[in-house]
Amino acid sequence: MDEGFVPLLRRAPGFVAYYWVDAGDGVMVSTSIFEDRSGAEESIKRAADFVRDNLASLLPNRPQVTAGPVVAAG
Repeated sequence: MDEGFVPLLRRAPGFVAYYWVDAGDGVMVSTSIFEDRSGAEESIKRAADFVRDNLASLLPNRPQVTAGPVVAAG
């Protein structure tokens, strides 16, 4: 992830941050932060291509994408 996927996201317009969380029991959660929706949408396309080309055979379930504005931060 650090060598292939994260650099790919960093090149997307408006990239701010990326987090990958091991939630346990085989569940992984990633969160990408972008300055605007267009950057987020571009990252979704890049992520879909990366997963299809590099990770699809390793994932037991199809990734789910949820998008929305940040409403609180600490």
